[in-house]
Amino acid sequence: MRKPFAGRPDGAVVSLPRALSKLGFCSRTQAEALIAEGRVRVDGRAARNVATRVDPKRARITVDGEPVVAERKVYLMLNKPRGLVTTRDDPQERATVYDCLKGLDLPFVTPVGRLDKASEGLLLLTNDTRWAQRVLDPASNVEKVYHVQVDCQPDPAMLERLEAGMVLDGERLVAKSARVLRVGSRNAWLEVVLSEGKNRQIRRLLEAIGANVIRLVRIDVGGVQLGDLRQGTVRHLTPGEKAMLDAPARNAPDRREASASYR
Repeated sequence: MRKPFAGRPDGAVVSLPRALSKLGFCSRTQAEALIAEGRVRVDGRAARNVATRVDPKRARITVDGEPVVAERKVYLMLNKPRGLVTTRDDPQERATVYDCLKGLDLPFVTPVGRLDKASEGLLLLTNDTRWAQRVLDPASNVEKVYHVQVDCQPDPAMLERLEAGMVLDGERLVAKSARVLRVGSRNAWLEVVLSEGKNRQIRRLLEAIGANVIRLVRIDVGGVQLGDLRQGTVRHLTPGEKAMLDAPARNAPDRREASASYR
């Protein structure tokens, strides 16, 4: 069991599992298990109901008798390798992005959004749940830039269809922009920009117009670029990068000048 953290929590009245997650102690799923095992107490009383509501600022929460208080806030970027799933615990026991964090002196963090198993590139992680929610909120207009290798030679009509969007399985999917980066004899690289993340959005769009994805790499989130960060490694965001994500509308750069490329 992890040691208690130093600091002050923030938040309002939330469920007990959510409180343990917000405090950076563990995931909600892990918290539910701790509660079911009778290892969690709130203000000195055993808490066995996952629906228990608490104010993390005021409640005295302990796990195995040790107090749980807020961890320092951290903001990270990971260059996710292909083949890892973006989850903490995988029922199929596949490798996860958390394998890249082993041995590092970090509090419990969660991914800001997801990259599917076959995708790679820039993945943000944090223990600041409010900040993560703001970054993911479509109203924040945080653009995400992908370099995508496809098994065909795209024409202007294909790009127009990506930007026009379509309804698939009752869900509207659309690319904010799409352009050709490079064309080879049998395949090509595209740059696709999304302003709202939906499950496998780029793959589903391209499959619907007859193109298969060979490789998909996220290179930019809200102006924060993957750059030369090695695959499988993680680093803290700089203050400037954090500021860009705090105010994406004011800081979004010209995407055509993005330096990172997998062409």
